[in-house]
Amino acid sequence: MTMSQVEALFPADAPAPVAPLSPAVRWGELIFVSGQVPRDVHGVITEGGVAEQTRTVLDNIRLILEGCGSSLQSVVKTTVFLTRISDMAEMNAVYAEVFGEHRPARSTVEISALGKPEFLVEIEAIAVSSTNP
Repeated sequence: MTMSQVEALFPADAPAPVAPLSPAVRWGELIFVSGQVPRDVHGVITEGGVAEQTRTVLDNIRLILEGCGSSLQSVVKTTVFLTRISDMAEMNAVYAEVFGEHRPARSTVEISALGKPEFLVEIEAIAVSSTNP
């Protein structure tokens, strides 16, 4: 597979990026979802703690994947970025609720900042396409 077979994806119902990037990229049967922050489809930053923000972030990933012909149940790997590792339990509770019995591979790391001081979590994902490109 060559780089020319990489397809940038911009699902209509998903949050529009505010940086020079694609919300997702398809390469073969894989969909790589760019890191999502707690900004809803209207551009409004989610108020509240890490639980509320995690829900928004995972909803954004769901919207992107569904717009690309996939779903959260097709996610094979996520990376979670937290500004406070002490928020892990709250993030995990929402993450487990949203993914249900599905358990993708995951890395979780603490970082010093996420673009805006009010962002507490960012999540990126890799999924398998449910449809052929």
